[in-house]
Amino acid sequence: MATNTSLEERLAAVEAAISQLQQQVATPQPSNWLQKITGSFKDEPAFEEVLAYGRAIRQGDESILEGQNDL
Repeated sequence: MATNTSLEERLAAVEAAISQLQQQVATPQPSNWLQKITGSFKDEPAFEEVLAYGRAIRQGDESILEGQNDL
């Protein structure tokens, strides 16, 4: 009988966890994706280079890409 009690306790714990998860899913937290990624590349050495490429392309100077095989 000890096994049945243990099984019942375990089932109750699983049901409580499922209930908690259902509540979390039912009320999702609003998230701003931009705030989550802002600053995430600040320590990346290639980030400034990527910004320069983008700026040059937007300004119509695609010559910066000549000879760049790794893009």
